Amino acid sequence: MSLRTPSRTTSVPAVTVALAAGALLLSATVPAHATATLAQIATSRSTGVSYLKSLQGADGSYVTGGGLSNEWAFSALAAAGTAAAGVTPGGDAGRNARLVYRNQLAAPGWPGSSPVVTDYERGILNTYAAGIDPARVGPGRNLVADLVASWQSAEPGYYGPSANFNGTVFGLLALAGARTQAGTRRAPQPLIDASVTAVRANQHNDGGWNYSKAAGNPTALAQGSDIDMTGAAMASLCAGGVPSTDPAIVSAKNFLKGKLVSSGAFNSMWGANTDSNGWAVSGLNACGINPQGGEFTSGTGKTPVDFLVAQQFKPGGGFKYLPTDTVPSPYASVDGLRAVAGAGFTATPPAPTTAGEPTWAATGAFAPGTAARLALVVDDGTGALRACAVTLTPTGTTTTLGDVLDAAAAATPNGCVTSVTPSTGGGAVTMINGTADSGSSTWKVSLDGSAATGATRTAPVRLGDTVSLRLGS
Repeated sequence: MSLRTPSRTTSVPAVTVALAAGALLLSATVPAHATATLAQIATSRSTGVSYLKSLQGADGSYVTGGGLSNEWAFSALAAAGTAAAGVTPGGDAGRNARLVYRNQLAAPGWPGSSPVVTDYERGILNTYAAGIDPARVGPGRNLVADLVASWQSAEPGYYGPSANFNGTVFGLLALAGARTQAGTRRAPQPLIDASVTAVRANQHNDGGWNYSKAAGNPTALAQGSDIDMTGAAMASLCAGGVPSTDPAIVSAKNFLKGKLVSSGAFNSMWGANTDSNGWAVSGLNACGINPQGGEFTSGTGKTPVDFLVAQQFKPGGGFKYLPTDTVPSPYASVDGLRAVAGAGFTATPPAPTTAGEPTWAATGAFAPGTAARLALVVDDGTGALRACAVTLTPTGTTTTLGDVLDAAAAATPNGCVTSVTPSTGGGAVTMINGTADSGSSTWKVSLDGSAATGATRTAPVRLGDTVSLRLGS
């Protein structure tokens, strides 16, 4: 899947996490209305994994040149319980999929001369599923900071040009879904909430979403929605903490229900196809909504999962895009498997079964003299949230909050930090951007979602930390 464009030949693949619903299809009993059995789902998973393994290059790579990249296989493999570190060409552990992918993304030339925000979102979602800490891919590669660099200061909550709304949906999916190695959310909730507000504002009158921005445009909001983007957007909201009972999620669910046809497919603008069904089912999975329940059973007794299983070649395991196709599609196979496996748009990496391979691959410290990026969020409590990527060149294996704040004067986007008191030394930070401590309301710092403590210039900061500064009690 490519995150540059919509799902077919020009699509922006969806990727969200919210895996709380990931076991929905694999519960001990099949829901009363379900027609795809546990045995069928298990077979679909195992044969689907076999097909995706066959897509691995001889060099161990899943990254392809241009178009829809096979690297989206990492999200489906993880959803189906297969660790990328154990996927090898010809059993050569030195070319395992995780190692090769990490090296590709850590390279200085990645992702090319004209990167877009969705390149980094795609990277975050897939490194996470592959068991690579996306903020610590290498000493010079922090994908989280790369994403935050595209924060739109004039339109808080959006990532990349707001007209390309998909970049904001996948930004929310990435930041809310790709957690730390300890399982905590690394981004502060106010940053997540800003994008939740932006996604809400783009919900069309029919309850769904489309790839382009609609907020504030009555004509755009009145247009028909897209199945794929509706699945991605509702998943992003649920990943961000919105409950399935929220009116926005209920409206999206009802939109999808209205598009269900007799075969269990959703009637998308491209007709019945695996990708659209996969995105919609992943959206339902992410929100804890049963895609095999009575609400999503057609008059002929078919569910969206039934349609996906029927699209899979047997015994090969690949999924076809259209029901009339005679060969499998790698892109459709990723979407189909991830959805059938019960996941949203990414998945927590399973522990590798390969001896000696840890669950996570990550760079643990700054390389002295090597430039590195950190994500920084500044919240003064007034709602004027600022976010940016700070580039600095540490002289040691750790740095300090003071050094981060000093480097933030040249952050991307600019204006994240305009002034700090004190500007030197190692004391407590008492003022940022002209907003000072006041009574019990003082500046505090949180690193990667840790408990907030008093902000001091000497506070240690590690490679990959998401630095969150907040004024509060």
